[in-house]
Amino acid sequence: MNSLTTPSALKKGDKVAIVALASKLTLDDIQSAINLMREQWGLEVIVGESVGAAYFNFAGTDSVRLNDFQKQLDNQEIKAIFSARGGYGSSRIIDNVDFTEFKKNPKWIIGFSDITAVHCQLQAMGFQSLHAPMPKTFMRNYYSVQTLEIFLFGKSIDYKIPSNNINKEGRGEGQIIGGNLCMLAHLIGSVADLDTDGKILFIEDVSEYLYNIDRMMIQLKRAGKLKNLAGLIVGDFSDVKENDEPFGKTFYEIIEEHTAEYNYPICYDFPVGHESVNWAIPCGRVATLIVDSQEVSLEFNLIAQA
Repeated sequence: MNSLTTPSALKKGDKVAIVALASKLTLDDIQSAINLMREQWGLEVIVGESVGAAYFNFAGTDSVRLNDFQKQLDNQEIKAIFSARGGYGSSRIIDNVDFTEFKKNPKWIIGFSDITAVHCQLQAMGFQSLHAPMPKTFMRNYYSVQTLEIFLFGKSIDYKIPSNNINKEGRGEGQIIGGNLCMLAHLIGSVADLDTDGKILFIEDVSEYLYNIDRMMIQLKRAGKLKNLAGLIVGDFSDVKENDEPFGKTFYEIIEEHTAEYNYPICYDFPVGHESVNWAIPCGRVATLIVDSQEVSLEFNLIAQA
């Protein structure tokens, strides 16, 4: 299996854009990230009109967010586009985005959480993107931002974490795909619905009730998304909620139940998601997941870029 098309690596002096594809925020919320990209990475940062815009909870109307994203996609001087934050809203506009110019000149799209909708759209079209910290979360953990920098500038990094006694040991190789569990379930049946066969899937979520995690895992399973994986990476499930009447299982037990019949490797507690430590993952790149009793290793292929 080959990796999807890799956008060109950044270099100092390149122009990048920040847009708000989902929920609203202020320029002050991302000023520290802008300073870092300018002063440490040597990039010219363009801030889109959706940053600072507001329409109910959104960063401006659907039209404002769509037009801002479209403008940066079509601008050949812009070499990467960062979603300023997540929240909710990217799936409201994604079907109206014209990727014609992007396909001619692919560029990195960066974000996580709600931006899973954009990642899946890009992967369905055959392009890699970066599930990684966003400007609003840059200051939470410096190493996580360094992992993003490494991939953006055309290098690669392999990840290793200690294993634990709930992992399922094994080795799997395939394109790595995934993101927010709620969004992955939400996208089933859409044009951004991903074929998971032979892939390494990673999932994470935040502020979900245990019964809803169970429901979303059942949705993935019923849709055939769990059956033929090369591996499963379970990231952070943050701020898990419980009803007044307890569901009775932890999210670990829920995921284990719905994957028990499968033989691929499964890693829990991988540092990806809504916690401060959120390592960058190049969605659509071939990776190797090795889970043994001592260590979990995630290794990425380094391939030629567009």
